[in-house]
Amino acid sequence: MVRCGRALLRKYGNFIDDLRLYVKGGTGGMGYPRLGGEGGRGGDVWFVAQERTTLKSIRDRYPQKRFVAGTGANSRVEALKGEKGKDCEVHVPLGISVLCDDGKQIGELNAAGERFLAARGGLGGSLATNFMPCKGQKRIVRLDLKLIADVGLVGFPNAGKSSLLSKISHAKPEIANYAFTTIQPELGKIMYADYKQISVADLPGLIEGAHANKGMGHKFLKHVERTKQLLLVVDISGFQLSMKTQFRTAFETILLLTKELELYKEELLTKPALLAINKMDLPCAKDNLNELMKQLQNPQDFLHLLQEEMISANTLEFKDIIPISTYTGEGIEELKACIRKSIDKEAEQENEEYRKKKLLLLHTSEEERMNRS
Repeated sequence: MVRCGRALLRKYGNFIDDLRLYVKGGTGGMGYPRLGGEGGRGGDVWFVAQERTTLKSIRDRYPQKRFVAGTGANSRVEALKGEKGKDCEVHVPLGISVLCDDGKQIGELNAAGERFLAARGGLGGSLATNFMPCKGQKRIVRLDLKLIADVGLVGFPNAGKSSLLSKISHAKPEIANYAFTTIQPELGKIMYADYKQISVADLPGLIEGAHANKGMGHKFLKHVERTKQLLLVVDISGFQLSMKTQFRTAFETILLLTKELELYKEELLTKPALLAINKMDLPCAKDNLNELMKQLQNPQDFLHLLQEEMISANTLEFKDIIPISTYTGEGIEELKACIRKSIDKEAEQENEEYRKKKLLLLHTSEEERMNRS
């Protein structure tokens, strides 16, 4: 059984994964009616994806959270065509979705250097506008961060996700014997002998009802969306959040995690998944593992013993099931090898699909050329 500390839950607020900003394009420059001069266009506001940038750094550096581009230059005798106003560039983290204030997504930035036009500058004064300048676009937008990682660790609190991340990577997350040790996502990289690197995200522990935003469930679950694969981490001895909540066996824990993922976003269950059975150093762990493997091999034989709301409509198929102990190191190397194998296989499939699309495009363009001739 584990207990959760209220102070730790409140501390999650220090991690920022969404931020509201006011953006305004620059006003255009005045035209010159007598000589037909055109004012310069107002500057634009751009979001530019950049590595090693955080939403917290944006908030700390720009506490007013207002970004206004420069005004276009007025037309004058020396320069009838006014210069464009200065653009305003805001560096944002990778994995950002840009949303209107009403929640509608209008863009996303996933790779370094990608740009998104947040607010367009106004036109300069010209004959069409009676030489009066136009104001720039202004709006409130929300930046929503979803971590990008190869593998996302998913599990209930105190399953050993942080300990596992520290074993397989150089990350140093906080580790303790109570729930909600991880209060913000942690990123680590698995380094292999051939210099291959695989990024792993340790996501804060879920609780039952996370899909309905219990325990900040949406803040945690949204980070699963952009991980390529899932690694469920389960305590072989079961889980109980507090004295007031029901004890769950390892089998029930797996079903509940699957259900939470399905209820939040059904597509999450289509991601490749691995299962790590942790704490194999505990007494009776081997007996519990034998029982769990029977249940996982023939889950239909045991579903009648469970409450209906625990059973998901779709199942999460595990490519590998690896018993581990983050305390003794048992199974850690095997787990790393399985992660590598799964990621490499997925990359091969993506490359094969890309090659097929390229061949299809070449074949189609060749047919069109033959038909024209």
